[in-house]
Amino acid sequence: MDASLSNDDGLVDAAFLEKVLRGRLSEAEARTFAAAGAEIIAFTMLALTQRVAGQQAAGPNTPSAAVPPYAKPTASPRKGQRRRGGQKGHPGVTRPPLPEPDRRRELQLDCCPECQGKLQRTGDTRTRRSEDIPDGLKPVITEDILHRDYCPTCKKRVEPKPPDVLPNCTLGNRTLVLSAVLHYLQGLTISQIVDTFNFHLRMKVTPGGLMQMWHRLATLLFAWYVQIQAECLDSARLNADETGWRVQGKTHWLWCFAGPDATFYMIDRSRGSPALQKFFTKAFEGVLITDFWSPYDAIVCADKQKCWPHLLRDMANVDEKHAGDKVWQSFARRVISVYREAKKLHAAKATTVAVDYDIAAMRLESRLATIAGEAWNHPDAARLAKRLAKYGDQLLTFLWHDDIPSDNNHGERQIRPAVMIRKNSYGNHSDRGMLTQSVLMTIFRTLKLRNQQPLETILEALANYAKTGKIPPLPQKAE
Repeated sequence: MDASLSNDDGLVDAAFLEKVLRGRLSEAEARTFAAAGAEIIAFTMLALTQRVAGQQAAGPNTPSAAVPPYAKPTASPRKGQRRRGGQKGHPGVTRPPLPEPDRRRELQLDCCPECQGKLQRTGDTRTRRSEDIPDGLKPVITEDILHRDYCPTCKKRVEPKPPDVLPNCTLGNRTLVLSAVLHYLQGLTISQIVDTFNFHLRMKVTPGGLMQMWHRLATLLFAWYVQIQAECLDSARLNADETGWRVQGKTHWLWCFAGPDATFYMIDRSRGSPALQKFFTKAFEGVLITDFWSPYDAIVCADKQKCWPHLLRDMANVDEKHAGDKVWQSFARRVISVYREAKKLHAAKATTVAVDYDIAAMRLESRLATIAGEAWNHPDAARLAKRLAKYGDQLLTFLWHDDIPSDNNHGERQIRPAVMIRKNSYGNHSDRGMLTQSVLMTIFRTLKLRNQQPLETILEALANYAKTGKIPPLPQKAE
């Protein structure tokens, strides 16, 4: 009997039963099972009968929660699926050692905690450190006495500006920036932030007051927003992606443009070229990495790389419906073969002679062109062959560059936090809120990419603004 039909627990394989029940058993697996022997067939049929009877007893419309966990089928991992937790070969991440303590205390027992007997002192000690939030979190109310002096030259009164609070604000900059970080970076809703400050921190804030302060913060930091856009346009590679967004209940689109150390978000009514023209204010001289969304075709850039996983996922969906079709199998097998060989070639670039590498890369491009040029009588194969004919020269761009990936994973990872924020907050209620959302999400995400502390970095910039009237340039990546 084939090893796939048995396991260490007995004669019946749960994965084999799942394939039978879900109608995914192949002809080859059925023939292998038929030759497995009478005993294995008998036990498998009995187990299958019990499973079918259990499903009928539960009923077709029984909610999943109504079925006890022990009665649910064991989920078999998909082929190629990563296991949970740390991955093999990846460095572990642990909490760094705590710095020097702010206070010290000595703890010593008066008697034995077990028998209450008298202890004999040994002089032996052990040291440990812990970190906690101080007890009694209470807002600090500051009263500034501003000396208003007269300038004979300007012929007017002048006064200093407080370094840690914006004009006409009763909440300090730390509260302002922290609340904005919670909303635009961590994704907390406004009501959750108000509850946190009012109940836990005992500082009274209102939703409208917070929103007005965030608008002012976005206005002050708008120069950073423009700077991030310029840095993205000057980068060697740029990932782009888009997703739906709601503004005043109407459908808009959130665009994400991600460079190696900068992420730019833009919310716009359009999902097409008008929105892209607002971002690409000049020709992009790097490599643009995207999916197959057609508006990206009009972007002028040095080169383009299309996302292989998007193509492979589309093929996987077709494969679930037409796995037995020989024409489709031939198409899928040939395309996947090109992808696998391209990945191997790219991985071995450093150890391959340049001429041999170039010849191998051109052969792979020729194979893709051949697949795209053939007449496929399967509808999905014909549809994807058209895609290969249109974008075939953009699928293997990564072979000609050392730092260009074959996927758009970086763009998808950078847009995912914004998607989580959208699920919590349901979009924006005004155009001004839409702009503030774009500006602050962009700045916070970029600072995080650059290993900068958003809270301290922005507080320092606001202190500089209070002193000079100008916001300093956005800091670069911290080592």
